[in-house]
Order: sequence, then C-alpha cells, then structure tokens
Amino acid sequence: MATLASEAVNEYDGAIPSQADSEEPSLKVASQLPEPKGYKLLIALPEIVETTEGGIIKSIKSQHEESISTVVGWVISMGTDAYANFTRFPTGPYCRVGDWVVFRAFSGTRIKIHGKEFRLINDDTVEAVVNDPRGVERA
Repeated sequence: MATLASEAVNEYDGAIPSQADSEEPSLKVASQLPEPKGYKLLIALPEIVETTEGGIIKSIKSQHEESISTVVGWVISMGTDAYANFTRFPTGPYCRVGDWVVFRAFSGTRIKIHGKEFRLINDDTVEAVVNDPRGVERA
C-alpha cells in the first residue's frame, strides 16, 4: 500500500486533470505529507480557479470560501484501519488510493503544507467516486 500512496503523491500536481492538455504539467509534490492513522484518508484538494468563466478575477476571500467548502478531492493514502471493518463495509472499500471522491462539505481536518491544502477525513465520509472531478461543486 505504501507503494500506491507514493505513486499517487508523485502523480498529483494540485490541479484537476484537463483532457485538452497535451503536455504533462511539471509535478509539484508537497513534502512532509502526514501518514493517515486508523480509519483516516489523506485527501488532496484541487486548486481553485482564480477567475470566473467570464474572466473576472475572484477575490481572495471568495477563493478561500470555495476552497474550504469543496466537496471533491483526490485520495493520496489511507490509514491501516480504513475500510477494515467488514461489518460496517460489507461490500468492501468505498474508494481506493488515486480515486477522485465526493465527501461532505467542511468535513475532516484541514491542513496546509507548502501552500497546498489537504484534508484528513474518516473512511465513512466518502459519498461517491467520480471519474472526472471537473464541474463537481457544492450546490
């Protein structure tokens, strides 16, 4: 599992993947990522777009509010007890390392490492897995 987690960290650059991009973005890997314990999942949040579709630059306050209320993230790693309770999760894990997941807004422990925000959430906080996180936002 440690290999999957390290591969996931090396793949994540903080941005939502774009199908239109033909070039590989330079990788920005945060160091000192925490190792989730117990039933916690380490989630990387997508970077917030700084402008609206019409080209208006969003205020710092607006970007911050959008960041903390996000409902989508990328699973970097899982604690050893995540989804281990077969009584609570009889059909198996809700997600895997490397999945984009939907979770409750404002959930988890928010942490910032080198300017990038991450969350530690409970395994049962995952609501869904999505293939493409673009367009997923809190209603």
